[in-house]
Parts: sequence; C-alpha cells; structure tokens
Amino acid sequence: MISDLTRDQLENCFMKMKTKKSIAKRFKITSKKKIMHRSAGQDHFNSSDKGKVTRSKRKGKTISKANQKSVRRAMPYS
Repeated sequence: MISDLTRDQLENCFMKMKTKKSIAKRFKITSKKKIMHRSAGQDHFNSSDKGKVTRSKRKGKTISKANQKSVRRAMPYS
C-alpha cells in the first residue's frame, strides 16, 4: 500500500518533528556541524574579572560530546 502512494502523499502521512525553540535560540550549528553556545556570566559584574577571562567570554564555546546528542535531537532540521 505504501508503495502506491506518491511522494506528496507520503510526506502528509507522517507527522513532522518540531524544533524546540528555546534550544534553537541558545545554540547554533556551524557548517562543520559543531554546536556552539554563548559563554555564561558575561552580562554584568565583569569589572573584577581578569582580562584573559573577559576576552574568553567574547567567544562562542562548543558544547561537550555528552550534550550534543540531546541538542541535535531537539533541533531536527538544522
């Protein structure tokens, strides 16, 4: 029965996966499929930080291997 259906009919049969918008706003997937996030603790009270810490907070960080699977599952179309 499934072989008789056209491609459009097949796409309409199955539910689409939804992207978790809260995760999509916090993480970006690069062209090399790395998952980047903004480093924490850079909004205020940074005057007492060392210069090295301040400069490192400007850059995005990659997430750990342990968390990559759950983030990829929450963002199916990226």
